[in-house]
Amino acid sequence: MQYPQIDPVAISLGPLQVHWYGLTYLFGFIAAWWLCTLRARRTDNNWTAQQVSDLVFYGAVGVILGGRLGYTLFYNFSGFLADPLSLVRIWQGGMSFHGGMIGVLLAFGLFAHRSGKRYFEVADFSVPVIPLGLAAGRIGNFINGELWGRASDLPWAMVFPNDPLQITRHPSQLYQAMLEGLLLFAVLWLYSSRPRPMVAVTGLFGAGYGVCRILAEFFREPDAHIGFIAFDWLTMGQLLSVPMVIAGVAMMIWAYRHPTWPQPATAPAAPAPDKRRKKKGAARK
Repeated sequence: MQYPQIDPVAISLGPLQVHWYGLTYLFGFIAAWWLCTLRARRTDNNWTAQQVSDLVFYGAVGVILGGRLGYTLFYNFSGFLADPLSLVRIWQGGMSFHGGMIGVLLAFGLFAHRSGKRYFEVADFSVPVIPLGLAAGRIGNFINGELWGRASDLPWAMVFPNDPLQITRHPSQLYQAMLEGLLLFAVLWLYSSRPRPMVAVTGLFGAGYGVCRILAEFFREPDAHIGFIAFDWLTMGQLLSVPMVIAGVAMMIWAYRHPTWPQPATAPAAPAPDKRRKKKGAARK
């Protein structure tokens, strides 16, 4: 199958270039804001529109800073030492989910502290919308022609232009967009559509993402400068995802054994009874 030749630059205005990779992240943030706004309108949520906007801003900063730092530390530290300015060239790709996750978790903590909400009230409210952003990011990887899959002779395997071997490979970026993105989003959105004990939704996200990532890594070519970590099949992505599965399952078990519930929306106060009308009615009797 022929790889679709897509120019990574979506818009060029003189020296200014807007890359599709950046636009996919922008789409993810807009989708997160819109979906969180829908969630905030539910009667069992105590969220305002301003809080949703602030939360998405905090999360976006956490994703960008954590994702880039995580990629540098986990996957490209030697490249950073050789070229420190590579840290800021986000448009060239190179974002780590696990680093972005750490950044978002820290952002949740800062937002919870400033808003007066409990930490997992913030996390459980937010994580169901994260997979759509992950899907958008994987589409950006596909457009950049990076993070391709392992060799394959399947009908939909394709030759990526930046591949030095020029062999047909799994489009593993699209596999990840479907598994970590669309499938995980559907599961989390349906699961969180009913009230759940605090921590359970976050736990399901961690376990679900970890499982999807481990499966997808069997089709993805390991980073050339890292290779397999062990056994000629264990990759860095799988190694970092195993603790997520264990922690996610443990969190769900704990949540159902020690259930606590998020603060419900504040109901409007009932009008005070009109005592004067009541007295007049009694006099008429």
